[in-house]
Amino acid sequence: MPDTPRSTDFRPALYELSDSFRELDDTAAISYAAGEVLGRWLKVSRAGYGTIDRIAETITIERDWNAPGIATLAGTLQFRDYGSYIDDLKRGETVICTDAFGDPRTRETADALVAISAQSFINMPVTERGGFVALIYLNHATARSWSEEEVAFLRDVAERTRTLIERRRAERELRELAASLERQVAERTADRDRIWRNSRDLLVVIGADGIFRAVNPAWTAILGHEPEEVVGRSFHQFVWPDDARATQGALDTAASQSDLTNFENRYRRKDGTQRWISWQTSTEGDLVYAYGRNITAEKEQEQTLRLTQEALRQAQKMEAVGQLTGGIAHDFNNLLAGITGSLEMLGKRLEQGRLDSIPRYVDAAQGAAKRAAALTQRLLAFSRRQTLDPRVINLNRLVADMEELIRRTVGPEITIEVVGAGGLWLVLVDPNQFENALLNLCINARDAMPTGGRLTIETANKWLDDRAAGERELPPGQYVSLCVTDTGTGMTPSVIERAFDPFFTTKPLGQGTGLGLSMIYGFVRQSGGQVRIYSEVEEGTTMCLYLPRHLGEGEDTPPGLLPAPEAAAGRGEVVLVVDDDVTVRMLVVDVLTDAGYTAMEAADGPAALRLLQSYAHIDLLVTDVGLPGGLNGRQVADAGRLTRPDLKVLFITGYADNAVIGNGYLDPGMQIVTKPFAIDALRDKIREILEG
Repeated sequence: MPDTPRSTDFRPALYELSDSFRELDDTAAISYAAGEVLGRWLKVSRAGYGTIDRIAETITIERDWNAPGIATLAGTLQFRDYGSYIDDLKRGETVICTDAFGDPRTRETADALVAISAQSFINMPVTERGGFVALIYLNHATARSWSEEEVAFLRDVAERTRTLIERRRAERELRELAASLERQVAERTADRDRIWRNSRDLLVVIGADGIFRAVNPAWTAILGHEPEEVVGRSFHQFVWPDDARATQGALDTAASQSDLTNFENRYRRKDGTQRWISWQTSTEGDLVYAYGRNITAEKEQEQTLRLTQEALRQAQKMEAVGQLTGGIAHDFNNLLAGITGSLEMLGKRLEQGRLDSIPRYVDAAQGAAKRAAALTQRLLAFSRRQTLDPRVINLNRLVADMEELIRRTVGPEITIEVVGAGGLWLVLVDPNQFENALLNLCINARDAMPTGGRLTIETANKWLDDRAAGERELPPGQYVSLCVTDTGTGMTPSVIERAFDPFFTTKPLGQGTGLGLSMIYGFVRQSGGQVRIYSEVEEGTTMCLYLPRHLGEGEDTPPGLLPAPEAAAGRGEVVLVVDDDVTVRMLVVDVLTDAGYTAMEAADGPAALRLLQSYAHIDLLVTDVGLPGGLNGRQVADAGRLTRPDLKVLFITGYADNAVIGNGYLDPGMQIVTKPFAIDALRDKIREILEG
């Protein structure tokens, strides 16, 4: 049967297809529209579009176009039931069959093809994203030849169909994605709103200008203000006045994109009370998003704890004061008993004319007075209020000078080892006080080794970083250490804790004052250093003194190494004596007069200054530091030197703030002695100063 004449101009068909596609969204409707145009224009039995499963080698057809009397193929078909041409389709080749009985790929299954009205057909593969995913096909119930124009028309329709289906699928996926995002946004917004409403902490949005943009309801619960009373107003209207400046600085920092962590300030509650808030922030654009936690209860607990600790410290202080007072009273009563008793007996012996006993009572009174002076100095050392005469010294040299004395003191049962560091740095300390401290440490070490042992004295240079300095309660820097180590009985932690307390001692009653270590501690702390104890029971003890390195001028000769001036009579030099204590002033004047000097007296600072500003000749000013009348001894000396630049000065004091006398740095021509002083020592010091 000859072929029916067919059209070769398919442009109208393509226009018709475009019109049909314009309103279609559904894949099945699009494929049916394509099939209908193909079927009518090509006058075939069936035209359709199906999706491919390459693995299963099946095609699934939702809907196809069929000529009158032709059954639909909608459903899933197995390619192998109709021939082997699936292999060509997998390779992306279009399969054109003019007669199933004559095509080797379909010869054995031709009857099956005829049964579905497909004796001749075209199967054109459709690829998406590089894979064979669909098929557009033409079926004809009888044998038929296919022209190049028809194949080209089919290819054009297939491409348009594939493109539209892909576009519609992408649009559908995009709509689904948008809908999903809208749902997520709605859900997250709902979550955020729930957090915003239900949060027990402050959530705020504030501008860089300090104006609140939004606050959550917790503001009402914590600070008493309704949100509408806050939004649109400056934080200055709510923050505690004392914290306004710090809060402004924190806001400026947060607005500059530097997030705040645990910034604390106080806000004023509506009832006028304050609340402590700890803030965390993040910034976007000109807005700062802040989360504030109410820490008022924690602050109150901290305050309660501080007050409790302060009360405990006060109680401990009062206990220490009581212990100190009791110890002082005990020792001073003993000393006063010796002094007053000796003086009373001295008076009675003078009345009786029994002069042979006088020296004994004089010696007893002087001995008790000296012990009282030593006790006072130890108390001043403990309280870091003693008057120091610091010198630049090398501890290696000082230890070497004391080594023989230490050996005689500790006895032959104890082996002494001295380890001096090479290149030891200099320190600025009072050498006499340091000698006393070292000797005390060695005596304590001896007492801890009653059956003998080893005593090591070691010096070292120390660099203390932040951690090491913090452990020793010192500023970081360079220090010189002197450690005294024994192999004795050691100390328990409780003894170490109280070792520096005044009058605390582990020795039997009457064998120790309990002021040795407290004196050392006070002296070292007053010198800018620290003392540390390292000890284990039955293992021994190490006492380490840390003193700041001195970076100034070189070593001075310690006073103890200066040759003693020869006793000599004065040559009439004029000495101005200033002291508000009549007895002390009388004694100093008598000493000066007996030594051949001319003495002038003043009872207070203004009187002394008038004499210094007069035309009277004055070679030396001897003045107490603490004076009545509004001028202390240092001020008198400084004022006197304005008119007498070469005036020599000797300060005498029982207790003075080191800041008054220059923190131990006296000007040239100035020296100091402490009360009580020996008469001979005072006379020798005056001669030393006057002779230069």
